[in-house]
Amino acid sequence: MLALTALTLSHFRSHLRAELRLDGRPVAIHGDNGAGKTNILEAVSLFSPGRGLRRASAAEMARQPEALGWKLKGELRAQSQTYEVETWSEGGNARQVKIDNKSASQVALGQVARVVWLIPAMDRLWIEAAEGRRRFLDRIALSFEPAHAEASLAYEKAMRERNRLLKEQVRDAAWYRVLEDRMAAAGHRIHSARVQSVDLLRMAQAEAETAFPAAELELLQSEGSMPSSEADFKEALEESRFRDLAAGRTLVGPHRTDLIGTYQAKGIPAKECSTGEQKALLVSLILANARALAQREGAPPILLLDEVAAHLDAARRAALYDEICALGTQAWMTGTGPELFAELDGRAQVLEVSDSGGTSEVLQK
Repeated sequence: MLALTALTLSHFRSHLRAELRLDGRPVAIHGDNGAGKTNILEAVSLFSPGRGLRRASAAEMARQPEALGWKLKGELRAQSQTYEVETWSEGGNARQVKIDNKSASQVALGQVARVVWLIPAMDRLWIEAAEGRRRFLDRIALSFEPAHAEASLAYEKAMRERNRLLKEQVRDAAWYRVLEDRMAAAGHRIHSARVQSVDLLRMAQAEAETAFPAAELELLQSEGSMPSSEADFKEALEESRFRDLAAGRTLVGPHRTDLIGTYQAKGIPAKECSTGEQKALLVSLILANARALAQREGAPPILLLDEVAAHLDAARRAALYDEICALGTQAWMTGTGPELFAELDGRAQVLEVSDSGGTSEVLQK
C-alpha cells in the first residue's frame, strides 16, 4: 500500500503549522470555502514531481505576509518500506527534496510515490483549449513514467531555441540540426509515453465494472500525424523548416497533439456531453489511472479529489467511495460539509478545517 502516515505543514499557504497522523484510510476533509482544505491537498501533491496541483511557483506557496518560505515533511509508506520525505523552499527559490535525509531529485521522488489528482479546474477539460488536455495526459504519463518530466523539459527548451531562430529568420541549417536532434529524441519519448498511457487507460476501463462511464480516447495532431519514430520526427522537422520560418514557430511535434474523448456508450464527443457526464468521464479516467498503476506497481497511487462531490448525485458519490475503498487507495477528498461523505460510513478519517483570522486550523476527528 502507498500512503502518507504523517504530514507536517509549516508556513505553507494559509497553514502556519499543521501536524497530521494518518492510518492509510481515505481522508475526508470538510470546511467552509476558503478555510484551507485545498491547501492540504496541494501539500500532498508535492510528494510527487512537478509544481503541484495548482502549478504554482514555490514563492506563491509561502504563507503571506511573512513570505519566509515553507516546508513539508511526511512519512510515506510504500509497500513494506517507510520513507521520510521533506520538500521545502526558501526565499522563493525552487523547491528542494530530501528522501531519508539525503538530497534527491524530483524524478527520484516520483519513483517512490505516485500521486494522481482531480481538481475543479479540470471540469472544463473537454471544452478548453488543447493545451489543458495535453497537460492532463502528461500528468497521467508522469504517474506511469517519472522520467516523462525530463523529456518534456528537454523538448520545451530545445523548441524555445528553435522558435527563436525561426522568429529571427535564421536560415543556416547547421543552427537547426542540433536542436532538431534534441527535439526528435525528447519528442519521440513524449509521444511514446502518451500513447502508452492512453493504452493503459483503455485497458483499465475495459477490465473494470464501474458505475462511471468509459471514455474512448484518441490522440490527434492538429496537422497530419505525429511521426512514429525518432528518425521520422527529425525528418519531419527538417522538411517543415520553410513552413515554420513563415509561421515563426514550430508546427509539428507533440506540442500540437490533442486528446479527444468520447462517451463510449453513447458515442457522443465529451465536449458535447452534459456537465454531469463530463465530470463522470473525468472520474472514470482518474479511477482507470489508479487501477492501471495498481496493476503495474503493485499498489494504487495516492488520490487527491478536490470538491469531488460537485456534479455527482448521491448514487454516483456512493459508487465512487465504494470504488476508492475497493482499490485500497488513500484518497484525500474535500467538501464543504460532512454530509457529502456520509456514504463513507466510518471508512475514512475525517479532518475539519476552519479559518481563524487568516490562519487555517485543522481538527482531526
